[in-house]
Amino acid sequence: MQIAKPPCGNARLGGAWPLTLAAVLFFAGAPFAQKDSAQQTPASARAPAVLFTLKPLGHNVFAAIPNPGSGSGGNSGIIIGDDGVAVVDTFQTAAAARQLLEAIRKQTQLPVKFVINTHYHLDHVAGNGVFAEAGAVIFAQTNVRDWIHSENSKFFGAAITPEQKAMVAELMAPEVVYDRGVDLYLGSRRIDVRVFPGHTGGDSVVMVPDAEVVFTGDLFWNHMLPNLIDASTEPMMATLTALASANAPAAFVPGHGEVGTARDVTEFRGYIANLRELVGQARVQGKSGDALADAVLPQLREKYGQWGIFDHFAKRNILDTAAELDGTKKIPKPAATAQ
Repeated sequence: MQIAKPPCGNARLGGAWPLTLAAVLFFAGAPFAQKDSAQQTPASARAPAVLFTLKPLGHNVFAAIPNPGSGSGGNSGIIIGDDGVAVVDTFQTAAAARQLLEAIRKQTQLPVKFVINTHYHLDHVAGNGVFAEAGAVIFAQTNVRDWIHSENSKFFGAAITPEQKAMVAELMAPEVVYDRGVDLYLGSRRIDVRVFPGHTGGDSVVMVPDAEVVFTGDLFWNHMLPNLIDASTEPMMATLTALASANAPAAFVPGHGEVGTARDVTEFRGYIANLRELVGQARVQGKSGDALADAVLPQLREKYGQWGIFDHFAKRNILDTAAELDGTKKIPKPAATAQ
């Protein structure tokens, strides 16, 4: 498996479109999205006993796919080497992270050495503390260390509670950061972590060359519409092209959805390209806001209406992309340049 080179591209744009947590991230019954918990059944009581399905990918590499209704957030992964274990993303809750640690213990008693956060979004990092307590060192792109606290509160909207603020403040931040990537070793097993632009401006792809497995984080959603609140879609398309072409035989573990192939990555790139084209055409016709969304939505539905969470994200994808093309989209900036 070749290592894809990160494509060039500026992933920083400018504008704002406020969204609540439930409107931004894919949380099926997520406890963080509850607004009136006193009048609802506790999420812990509703959650299934098994929060995710562990899928072997061969060569001691596993994908952990959240079960529907579990509230576990994004996908996670396990990489077992000669002398230790690496975890890719840590779910949305400590409960799911603890189950993941238990699943690892059923496979091996080797120590969990590394956690790699593919980006800062809450549904991929909330279990960091569980693995830090178990002795793992948490790695991520430089921006994640700041954004994990400064940006995650926005997903709760203006009505964020003191408890939710405290939860974000207590998230375990990465302890080791890098600008472009890092090579990690579990004995003879090498893990290539590389930074690619597109989803947040702080995205890492985790590649296991000897197993031909690629963990993409939210740069790739398998036959599901993505969260584009922080995305820069032009560099995202370049990233997807590079990953698919350089890793054609690999299994691709997306941020959300089932394990896919290079063809699935290419189909997802096609969705982003079609979205940009349709939004661009509507802008040329002078449309904006809801009128633009109303013009694009039927065309998008015709081709992608069967994809997962289409009704949840379609309009938001359209408006986010319009703001990006208009140059008014607000996305996170590195702490050194934020104003």
